[in-house]
Amino acid sequence: MTDCINTDELRFFDRNDDFGVSFGRLPHWSQAGTVVFITWRTADSMPRNVIHQWVSERNKLLQECGLDPFGDWRSALKSLPDSRALAVKWQLIERFDEQLDSCRGACELRDPRVAQCVAESLHKFDGERYLLTDFVVMPNHVHVLGAFPSEESLRKQLAGWKRFQARQINTLLDTSGPFWQVEDFDHLVRSEEQFEHYRRYIASNPARAALKEGEFLHWTRQP
Repeated sequence: MTDCINTDELRFFDRNDDFGVSFGRLPHWSQAGTVVFITWRTADSMPRNVIHQWVSERNKLLQECGLDPFGDWRSALKSLPDSRALAVKWQLIERFDEQLDSCRGACELRDPRVAQCVAESLHKFDGERYLLTDFVVMPNHVHVLGAFPSEESLRKQLAGWKRFQARQINTLLDTSGPFWQVEDFDHLVRSEEQFEHYRRYIASNPARAALKEGEFLHWTRQP
C-alpha cells in the first residue's frame, strides 16, 4: 500500500493478515490500511474517583460474563466467541465514554478556537499520510475514525497529533504543562456493519452529552 490511502482501499481487520500489537497500560493493535476507531482525552478529564468508579463497573461487567476481573481477563476475553467478545469490549467502551461525556475537567475543547485547532491538525495530512472518515472534538476528548498505510504510521501520527495540538493549545490559551492524557484508546474495525456503527456513534456523541451548537466540532467525509 502506498502512503496515500483512498476510500477504495479502506479495509477491515483480518486476523489472517499481518498485524502488530504494542503495549502501554492498554494493548494497541494495528494493521496496514485497516479502519481504526481512536479516542484520546484531556489530562484532567477523568479524576481518580471517577476512574475508580469505572473500574468497579468494568469489574462487575466482567464478572457477569464469567471472567475474573482480577486475573488476565484480556486473554480470557479472547476465548469467548468473537461476537460475544466484541459486545463486551463495546460495553466497556460505552461505559468509559459515558464518563467522558459528563464533561469533567476544564473542558478547554469546548472553546471553538481550541476545537478548530484540533480539527485543522487532523485535516492537515488527510489523504496523504492517512485517510479520515469521521471525527468529533468534544469538550474533553476526541474521537477519530480513519485508516493508516502502515502499522507504524498509526502510532507515529497519533503521537504527532497530540504533541502538536498540545503545543498549539497551550500557546493559544497561554498555559503550560501536559494537555492530553498519555494513553489513548484504539480499536480495529471488524466489518462494514461495525464501521457504520462507529460513524453513527461519533455523529451522535454531542447529543448524548447534551451539548449545544458551538460546544463541539463534528466532521464526516462526504461520498
